[in-house]
Amino acid sequence: MTTAVPSTDGALPFPDGFTWGAATAAYQIEGAADADGKGPSVWDTFSHTPGKVRGGDTGDIACNAYHRYPEDAGLMASLGLGAYRFSVSWPEYAAIVAEALGDRVTRWITVNEPQVVASHGYRAGTHAPGVRDLAAAAAATHHLLLGHGLAIQALRAAAPGRAEAGIALDLHPVLVPGDGPAAVEQARLVTDADLNALFLDPLLHGAYPAAAQPHLLPPDALVAPGDMETISQPLDFLGVNYYSPVYLRAGDPGDLRRGEEPARCGLPGVVEYRPDSLERTPMGWLVDPDGLYDILLRLAKDAPGLALYVTENGCAAEDYVGPDGAVNDFERVSYLHKHLAAAARAIRDGANLAGYYVWSLLDNFEWAWGYQKRFGIVFVDFGTQRRIPKASARFYADVIRANAVPPLPRSTR
Repeated sequence: MTTAVPSTDGALPFPDGFTWGAATAAYQIEGAADADGKGPSVWDTFSHTPGKVRGGDTGDIACNAYHRYPEDAGLMASLGLGAYRFSVSWPEYAAIVAEALGDRVTRWITVNEPQVVASHGYRAGTHAPGVRDLAAAAAATHHLLLGHGLAIQALRAAAPGRAEAGIALDLHPVLVPGDGPAAVEQARLVTDADLNALFLDPLLHGAYPAAAQPHLLPPDALVAPGDMETISQPLDFLGVNYYSPVYLRAGDPGDLRRGEEPARCGLPGVVEYRPDSLERTPMGWLVDPDGLYDILLRLAKDAPGLALYVTENGCAAEDYVGPDGAVNDFERVSYLHKHLAAAARAIRDGANLAGYYVWSLLDNFEWAWGYQKRFGIVFVDFGTQRRIPKASARFYADVIRANAVPPLPRSTR
């Protein structure tokens, strides 16, 4: 990849050949729940279980993208997107999908956000399949990573020389502003191991992190000979899904102040908190573009030379169609502006970032939140399936056209 040339107008440039795309996921947009021989997924079952999804929503119809994909492809072309990241419900079918699509798809992600699958799906039970079992979650962690390794092998065998294969991880920088007591630094190490290194270390170094909480680690008896070698075979790229960081400080988990909550690491004398200086999205997530910069530079150090893609980044917003028929999601425009600027700065400072995929192309079924939370740069009227590009879609199209992000307003730098 060529180096970005500084702009004379203050815009932050991206390198020639940078990939600009948008992302979606199968169950969140497709609909067509029983079309063409499709069988039920864990999310079909989970969303139809009373009380599991807000409002009783399901993905039975969603954006009906299975039938409306030509319209959606036209939308992507109109925005100038060079790539589209979509998913296929494919457990155990990596080779079949590669054989069917390998002549057109050259970049493959084996598993998306295994940390969320293990923690939300098997530990907390708030996502499909709704299991609440610490041992099952630890086993899921290992089997997700092992499944990744086996899928890499299957992809490369089915499309030799044509398949770039990687994995997408949701990564969270763990931050301790200023100097804190030793307990806070220890909590930072444990929290980072739990959220990030639990998946990064097996992939990049072939071992689970010693600093992770024991109940999160797969037991030795579960790890068969050769498993770690399968998991840690070389990646062609690493996908980064970034939404928000974790902040830690000294505090009393038994006497929480405003904005604090008990630290997930469980160590005494430490709390997680949301700095008052940072905005929050309607999901309650912190808006901190510097966290994306930090993660990309960390990966540049930990995995030098490995191509990186931001495979998800975006925010929910309270979107609505105005009297003029437009959707002016200026909060999302600001969010994307700041995060794209952070990505450009990371490239300037040495990150091998090759592309960016906004989450998401379309408003969609947002898992346990149902249809209440809108993440798309294109508004979907779920009653009529009408698509309306939002202000953020126009902003993103301008960035793609220029291959650069305009300078941030001085007050937001």
